[in-house]
Amino acid sequence: MLTRRDLLGCCTVLTAERAQAQQGRIARVGFLSAGSDEKTPLVGAFRNGMSDLGYVEGTNVALEFRLAGGDAARFPGFASELVAMQVDVLVVDGGSAVPAAMAATKSIPIVMATAGDPVALGYARSLARPGGNVTGLSLISNDLNIKRLDLLRSAFPASASVTVVLNPANATALEGARVIEEASGKLKLRLTRLPISRLDQIMGAPGVFEAASPVLVAPDAMFWNSRAEIINWLNRRGLATLYPEREYADDGGLMAYGPNVPDNFRRAATYVDRILKGAKPGDLPIEQPVRFDFVINLKTAHNLDIAFPGAFLSSAGEVIE
Repeated sequence: MLTRRDLLGCCTVLTAERAQAQQGRIARVGFLSAGSDEKTPLVGAFRNGMSDLGYVEGTNVALEFRLAGGDAARFPGFASELVAMQVDVLVVDGGSAVPAAMAATKSIPIVMATAGDPVALGYARSLARPGGNVTGLSLISNDLNIKRLDLLRSAFPASASVTVVLNPANATALEGARVIEEASGKLKLRLTRLPISRLDQIMGAPGVFEAASPVLVAPDAMFWNSRAEIINWLNRRGLATLYPEREYADDGGLMAYGPNVPDNFRRAATYVDRILKGAKPGDLPIEQPVRFDFVINLKTAHNLDIAFPGAFLSSAGEVIE
């Protein structure tokens, strides 16, 4: 017959064994992205964030990547694959990936590294209390798109039109285009939408660009990951373009305004950490960006024979000369 001391001893052993098992367990984190390469600044920022929190790949965490290579149609299949692997957390890169992840699972926590307005898009009940299994970071895209339109208007006051390049598979981009269209009407600007759902489509884009109106590239993970090709294509046509993140300007784009996206991915690691430690995603408030960049590439402006108004140039946070 077991005594009380025997029972306490058994419980102590079981508790120790359970703790040891949990300590030795490798957490599995799925990473769904439009990119085609793990070695990008975004993945690097996320890895650095995980490392800062004590995670070592192969020791206490395994990262499972599914990269769509610029084809959003691959997201649903990749999301299902990661769910079938029973990952502990699913990190998603870009607005097109969020609905695919949500359709694939209602139970596995989903951390958005980038997304538009998650409440308006139906991803969360509120920013403070998302509910469900989705949390992470928002890019507050609608407000930023209006700001970008204002910047184009300030840079090119004589222009009567603007072309918006967007990914129609991205619900965030479609909502952003609606907001831009409404704002452009108030500014008496003609707006032309140029939908690009695959990178190869921009190479055969219609002659809408030939009017040489300023161009606004909407935020999209596919565009970001293929920015070198997009920048080269637009620069060769001499088009004045405003991009949504600073990396475009760093890589030769004319100018960029938006949040610091790598910082979002670094911060996404803190959500993963809290969820792995037991937090429920529905209880974790969705955060907004804290760092924004307005960068003008003056070298590109000279190459395109573009002269900015002095006040506009001085308003940039950084000028690349």
